[in-house]
Amino acid sequence: MSASLKLAEKECWTYRDCLQWPDDYRAEIIDGEVYEMPAPTTKHQAIVRNLTILFGNFLKGKQERIYPAPFGVRLWPKTDYSDPVYFEPDIVVMCDRAKLGEKGCEGAPDMVVEILSPSSASKDMVLKFRKYAQAGVREYWIIDPDRSTIQVCLLENGGYRVAAYEETDTVPVTILPGLEIKMPEVFSEE
Repeated sequence: MSASLKLAEKECWTYRDCLQWPDDYRAEIIDGEVYEMPAPTTKHQAIVRNLTILFGNFLKGKQERIYPAPFGVRLWPKTDYSDPVYFEPDIVVMCDRAKLGEKGCEGAPDMVVEILSPSSASKDMVLKFRKYAQAGVREYWIIDPDRSTIQVCLLENGGYRVAAYEETDTVPVTILPGLEIKMPEVFSEE
């Protein structure tokens, strides 16, 4: 269970501040502003579990790695930890192990998956969408558990080209040639 923290007024929060927070406090920082992350729903966690298994099975014996939350991402890491952007995506796929730090990903991961919730939808679809594109995240999935849809955002010329997938579709994972995800497997609660 994530704790809530009474944060003092501050003009610009940084990753350095995150390092002082209790381990069970989950929050992200976007342009110096703190966004608390409420505990996810059971449906949300089922999707994380399903994708972790599907990706994990495909990646056995391969160089690439999958990391489910909580797993920190510093898109533009600074040596003094003054980065004003820090995320904890639902799932991260990394092809470049040189970006793997002690506490997460230091630089843009190759793929990010975010699962929408009422408290995070606008942040995931607008703020994070922009930051991930700016940082060079090659593939960004936005999953809507209520509509059983996935928006796949592929980086092209500095911006995302978006394709939408629905209930019975099969979704190719562009950064991992040969991996295709069947939508019913993503949303199964079994």
